[in-house]
Amino acid sequence: MLQALLISMDAKRFKTSCSRDAISWLPDEVLGKILSLLPTKQAASTSLLSRNWRDVFRLVDCLDFDDSLSHAAREDKQVRYVFSESFEGFVDRTLALQYDYPIKILSLKCHVGADDERQKACVARWISNVVWRGVFELYLSIKDQGVHFLPPLLFASKTLVKLTIGTQLYLGKLPSYVSLPSRKFLFIDSVFFEYGDLCCVLLAGCPLLEELSVHHINFFATPHTISSTTVKKLSVHYDSPDDVDSLCHMSFDLPKLVYLEYSHCALGEYPQVNLPSLVEAKLDLWLERRVNRLDVTDLIIGIRNVQTLHLSPGSADVIYLHCKYGLPVFDNLVNLSLGSKNNRGWKLLADLLKQSTKLETLIVKDLNRYTGDVSMPPNKVKVLHILGYRGTSDELKQLKSFLGEFKCLELVQVDVAIAAEDDGIMLQTKRDLMMLLGVSLPSKCHFKVT
Repeated sequence: MLQALLISMDAKRFKTSCSRDAISWLPDEVLGKILSLLPTKQAASTSLLSRNWRDVFRLVDCLDFDDSLSHAAREDKQVRYVFSESFEGFVDRTLALQYDYPIKILSLKCHVGADDERQKACVARWISNVVWRGVFELYLSIKDQGVHFLPPLLFASKTLVKLTIGTQLYLGKLPSYVSLPSRKFLFIDSVFFEYGDLCCVLLAGCPLLEELSVHHINFFATPHTISSTTVKKLSVHYDSPDDVDSLCHMSFDLPKLVYLEYSHCALGEYPQVNLPSLVEAKLDLWLERRVNRLDVTDLIIGIRNVQTLHLSPGSADVIYLHCKYGLPVFDNLVNLSLGSKNNRGWKLLADLLKQSTKLETLIVKDLNRYTGDVSMPPNKVKVLHILGYRGTSDELKQLKSFLGEFKCLELVQVDVAIAAEDDGIMLQTKRDLMMLLGVSLPSKCHFKVT
């Protein structure tokens, strides 16, 4: 259908008739932008229509090569990490057809044979081709059971702004001359680096890097130090059970970091947590039985300057049990989001209220687990936001008890976790809440039910 439409457009473009439709007479540059929005295979098929469409296709600046769908259909496990000849031919033809026109974005997903040097050379050639043409964004998802050396030209790109590398890939020793002066975004998904190469070579070669994501899922050799003088936003997500025994500590040295998202099992040691500029942090910690002598004190001290803090239920449990030397003072904390799966979470909340005298907004999840036997200290919380309220009679009592602990409230918002089709239950829940809040809150306090 697409080809038929484009053939029609092609015919109309060269009619000598006075009647001209707007689409057919769009400039080549605009048609190139339109083709860039299509899957690369469909966009490339237009080059078969005529020489004029070949010229238009050269203006496509976003390419997406994905061998994973055809690969998933294969049953022969012996060739699991080998991309097909047809895929290789398609990539070669497409890049050749475009000659040396600029490329802004390339996404490459493929499997490579562990000992297949010819296939490795193909991948290196494709990457070098687009880097030479000034690529801005590069998304590489390469599965290789062996060592995969990326082409040297990639590590000296003057134009590359965003780079994603993955998954479950061993890059070998990185070249010492890494120089990526334009790169601002880096996403690493289960990539094994030689000791020190991530921070001392790769990150050190990115003087403008602002956003970094390091994810390791079911993969060994997770980096135990994240260090950069420029990164402002960091996401770290580790879930590698087989690597827990060797990774007993974690360090962060990021003096300009503003935002941290950290998901990991709690560890025994955090030797360095240098985050003086941190404004917002999200922690998702959990207990791993194989980690001994847990202590997250230094991690919590390292984030004490935050203005906004999000704690998962698991994090609340870990911090209450394993912040062995007590909580620091959170001088700047204004917004707190906390979930709890038992009374330890509510006890932690009470401790945080004591240590956070400027706290104004509190977001609470899993209120149904609040038992009412944990007293909250005097506080200045003005906004209370309850998430996941289910409207049970027990929860209604818990909410009333909980509200009695906050004397400075100006706004209470309750988000009801009831399916939209249960209109009757929703209406009754709103009535119950309005009655409860009407008698439990100061007259100056407003409330919303959503």
